[in-house]
Amino acid sequence: MDIVFIEGLEVDTVIGAYDWERTIRQCLRLDLYLGWDNRPAAAGDDLNEALDYAAVAARVQAYVGESQFILVETLAERLAELLMAEFQIPWLRLKLTKPGAVPAAAGGVGVEIERGCR
Repeated sequence: MDIVFIEGLEVDTVIGAYDWERTIRQCLRLDLYLGWDNRPAAAGDDLNEALDYAAVAARVQAYVGESQFILVETLAERLAELLMAEFQIPWLRLKLTKPGAVPAAAGGVGVEIERGCR
């Protein structure tokens, strides 16, 4: 299984459990590692056989930007389900970081999930 990755994708959204968080947009950072067989695309130098990471990134930005979840855990699960279904991705690892949620955590806090079969 090859991996196509998108790292450091930033999207503003409504996320959080506190009342004040429900009234603002916060920046989330996403790292995605998507299982894909790159051999068919490479064999024919054929873009149509490749996983379109620009389309994946655009879909992530649209979905996350429109969402309004309380938990980053819920957002991660729903986004994983959506990407696997829409792009026929057999496996993915998704890291969702909420910078600034814990001021002492310089790299942010969040969740990392892995779904599907590698």
